[in-house]
Amino acid sequence: MMHYRKKNYCIAVLITGFLLFSCSRLTAQQTSSPAVVISKDLKWSERMALSIRKRDPKAWQIDNNEKTKWDYKLGLVMTSFEKLYEATHNPLYANYIKDYAETVINSSGGILNYKLEDYNIDNINAGKMLFDLYARTKDDRYLTALKTLRKQLETHPRTNSGGFWHKKIYPNQMWLDGLYMGTPFYARYTAAFEGGKDFDDIAKQFEQIQLHTLDPKTGLLFHAWDESKQMDWASKQTGTSPNFWSRSIGWYMMALVDVLDYMPKDHSKRKELIQYLNEIAKAVANYQDETGLWYQVTDAGKKEGNYLEASGSEMFVYAFAKGANKGYLPARYKKLANKGFDGIIKKLITVDADGEIHITQVCASAGLGGNPYRDGSYEYYIREKIKTDNSHGLGPFILAALELKK
Repeated sequence: MMHYRKKNYCIAVLITGFLLFSCSRLTAQQTSSPAVVISKDLKWSERMALSIRKRDPKAWQIDNNEKTKWDYKLGLVMTSFEKLYEATHNPLYANYIKDYAETVINSSGGILNYKLEDYNIDNINAGKMLFDLYARTKDDRYLTALKTLRKQLETHPRTNSGGFWHKKIYPNQMWLDGLYMGTPFYARYTAAFEGGKDFDDIAKQFEQIQLHTLDPKTGLLFHAWDESKQMDWASKQTGTSPNFWSRSIGWYMMALVDVLDYMPKDHSKRKELIQYLNEIAKAVANYQDETGLWYQVTDAGKKEGNYLEASGSEMFVYAFAKGANKGYLPARYKKLANKGFDGIIKKLITVDADGEIHITQVCASAGLGGNPYRDGSYEYYIREKIKTDNSHGLGPFILAALELKK
């Protein structure tokens, strides 16, 4: 059967140091390129990476983007490709990263559509791909970009208790998501360039989340905390948002296991972070479904409208597997991770005749406040768009598969 999936064909033009793209949409019938068949004999991590490249020859095309941009979601996928390159040494994956980086970092190290004064913690995340890219290429543009992102953290607004605001437009708020966006980059930078001087400050971010978002009844973490307690979604007693969102907890757990990669073994805060990981892992394990997966609203189970969500499940699998592999978590979490990954394959992955794979049931996006207003209710989380092959579900799938050597 002929498939008519549309492809992007682009002409690159160099203007003021940035590559800009003029794109047109052509169907498969209008091209003569040979069909790409992805072997079922490959590991799941490579099958997903090759499927991504097949659909989106340029990384910026992921999520049906019409033009390139500096973006935390693309940074997540690039992080997974970097880890895949480390595991396989296949230049195909390194080149995919480099090709994207060259479209968002100009020859002087300027970052496309980035404004430091926005103080958006999400904007730090894509910077993770620049460390190894700089090491491989010795291109100073990447070092300049790294320094720019580090400079943001120096002046980024904080709560009175020292936690990074999620964004300037969300004053006094810490979101679980922000721990993944900021702290692994911060940890790697301070380890690589600053002699590890800021690990106490990095640990403080986790301490604040534990102090202010932990629910003593379930052991889970609420999605966000408003120090001012002024937001409509915030509890007037605690400042927390009202529900548990699996992906937000997944972001937090991934942040913990990734920061520990860079924190020295003798650092006074290391045991504290490992304890946090054990506590949240125990709580999350209590809500693993019989399928091995987790629900969109973590503690709500089969309540009407709730569904088994891909990205949160993948993040939990990754954190469980990496935590067990590194010795942070007991070995039983490796079994839970394998159960989770098997559930992802059985319930959420579809495979085309040519071997291309797709991840289904990915929550497209969720947040709090803003316009239109997001109230953090149960109904809000279950009504957000559900997509196939959304970037939130692509990167964590590769990371989880790599940790489990699937």
